[in-house]
Amino acid sequence: MEFQPGAIANAVEVLRKRIQQIRERKEIIGEENTKATLIDPLLEALGWNLREIDEVRREYRRKPQDNPVDYALFLNRTECLFIEAKSLEKDLNDHRWVTQNLSYATAAGVQWCVLTNGDEYRIYNAHAPVAVEEKLFRSVRISETEPECLISTLLLLSKEQMRGSLLEEMWKRHFVDRKVHQAIEGLLAEEDSGLVRVIQKKAGALSAADIRASLKRARIRIDFPMPGIAPWAAPPKSPSAAEATLEKLIAAGLIRPPLELEHDYKGVHLVAVIQQNGKVEFAGEQYDSLSTAGCMARKTVIGRYLQTPGWSFWRYRDSKTGELRQIDHLRQQYLAANK
Repeated sequence: MEFQPGAIANAVEVLRKRIQQIRERKEIIGEENTKATLIDPLLEALGWNLREIDEVRREYRRKPQDNPVDYALFLNRTECLFIEAKSLEKDLNDHRWVTQNLSYATAAGVQWCVLTNGDEYRIYNAHAPVAVEEKLFRSVRISETEPECLISTLLLLSKEQMRGSLLEEMWKRHFVDRKVHQAIEGLLAEEDSGLVRVIQKKAGALSAADIRASLKRARIRIDFPMPGIAPWAAPPKSPSAAEATLEKLIAAGLIRPPLELEHDYKGVHLVAVIQQNGKVEFAGEQYDSLSTAGCMARKTVIGRYLQTPGWSFWRYRDSKTGELRQIDHLRQQYLAANK
C-alpha cells in the first residue's frame, strides 16, 4: 500500500466529523465499532495494509500464554508498534490501561506503543528508563488538537516513518527539552540566587528583592516548538473562513452577547463568555480569540500551554433545542450565508 502524506489530512477531517456526530448523538459505540470506524481508517491512511497478516495482526499474542494486544504492526515481519484500543467513550487516564499497554510492549521487546480511544492517541516509549508517567512521548486528539501538530504527530506512526529512526530521534529531543524545561521552572520557582545574580548583572541597577518580586509577577512561557515531520496537504479552506470573526457573527445576529461557552476538560467544567466587544472572557481575563481563551482554560487544568482550536473546543447551549453545540456550528451558518 503506497503512502501519500496528503491522505492523512483528508482522513483526519472525516474522522473529526464522525467523532463529533457520535458525541452529539450521545451514542455508546463500544470498542469494536471504535476500531472499525475510527482506528482502522486512520491506520490505512498512514499506509498500513490491514489485510496483510505480515504487516498488521489483531489480538496478537507473541506467545500463547501472553495477553493479546489489539493491533501489532510489523516491518520485515518484526513487531515495531503495539496499539491498545479502547472505546470512544472511555477516558484514557485509567492507570491500569497504560501499565497494561507498556507491559505488553516490554515483554515483547517492542519500543513503541500507542493507547487510543479513536480520538486521543497517546504514544509511549516502553524502553525509556524513566517512571511510567514520563514514558509518554506525545498525546493528541483528533477532535481538538491544532491540525498541523495533530498530523505531524500521527505521521510518526506511518509505515514510512516507522522504517527510519525519526521517532527515536524526536524522543531524544523531547527527553532533553523536558529536562531543560523542568530545570528552568525550578530556577524560577525557587527564586534561585544564581539566576537573580545573572539578571542583576544584565539589567543593571536593580536590587535582588526587586528582581525576585518581578519574577513572581512574570508570566513566563517555556515552549519548544515541534519540528516539521513531512510535507502534508491540508484540506482546502473556504476563502471566507478567515473572515468569520466573532465580531461579524455578532453583527449578523448569530451570536447575542453575553453568550456563555463551556467545555468539560479532564473532569473540569470550564466556562467562558463572549462579550459584546467580540472578546472572550475566561477567569476574569479577556482574550482576542476563542483559541487563546481555550489555551488559557486548558492551562488551568494541566498547568501548561497547548494550542487549542477554539471554534471546536468551546460549546454553547442552543436556545431552541437546549443542546450543547460547538461554536463552529454558528460559524458554518455564517459562511453558508455569505458564500
